[in-house]
Amino acid sequence: MNALLCQYVPSVAMAQVATANQADSVLLVAGDVAQCSVRGAQLTAGLIDRTAGTVLAPGDLAYQNGSLKDFTQCYEPAWGKFKERTWPAPGNHEYNTRDAAGYFEYFGSRAGEPDKGYYSITIGKWHVVALNSNIDTGPDSEQVQWLRKVLASHPATCTLAFWHHPRFSSGLHGNHRSMAAPWETLYQHGASIVIAGHDHHYERFTPLNGKGEPDDTRGIRSFVVGTGGARLYNFGMRNSNSVAWNGTVWGVLKLTLHTNSYDWEFLPVEDGAYHDAGTAQCVGKK
Repeated sequence: MNALLCQYVPSVAMAQVATANQADSVLLVAGDVAQCSVRGAQLTAGLIDRTAGTVLAPGDLAYQNGSLKDFTQCYEPAWGKFKERTWPAPGNHEYNTRDAAGYFEYFGSRAGEPDKGYYSITIGKWHVVALNSNIDTGPDSEQVQWLRKVLASHPATCTLAFWHHPRFSSGLHGNHRSMAAPWETLYQHGASIVIAGHDHHYERFTPLNGKGEPDDTRGIRSFVVGTGGARLYNFGMRNSNSVAWNGTVWGVLKLTLHTNSYDWEFLPVEDGAYHDAGTAQCVGKK
């Protein structure tokens, strides 16, 4: 796999844009990463270290409070080596520090504007959007208005979005109605994948429409990947639309992005501990 080559140029609402000069790109995704007293982050770091690709980190990256000290002491020793190939989204633990100041200082421009925390990037042929699920996400919010604008103006056939609080989850925290407007907006604009963390397990849902109903033709396939290294949650009430679940092993989701399709594979830190893989076509503009 060729290394990811990126150029950074301005975009809508000060979005960050990374342009990858290859047809197929690899994403390595996990949130809920670094607790100093837990070895999981070191184990998932070993997986990422052996695998070329861009890292997406959907929040709760440095426990307990997302302070700069937490990032320095807990996150940096494990995942810090991937900082220059990581695109993050903030979690609720980051906001245990006022205005998520430690998070924004640690990641700098890669985290978007400090009062926003959302941005748009391009990786290969894919449009990738990072959202901030800790601030206003209502239908008339600044963030959702920005999302509509950036999706409408972007020509990509394949779109992926990631943030921290899952719209749908079978875990301890469950579904987050607060993310309904971003989800519905992404569905209207033909997004193919949404990824979140927050619940400390791995889960894959059948493609769902804007109302959360099965839609195998135009639906969004969503993943919960809260397996980056924090203590796991091996319990919950399975959602009827959940088709894959594991809360016993840390790992990362590997996505191989093709021009009009993608492959997914959950990589556990323990060989043979759990496996989920598949391939699908992009949804594209409706």
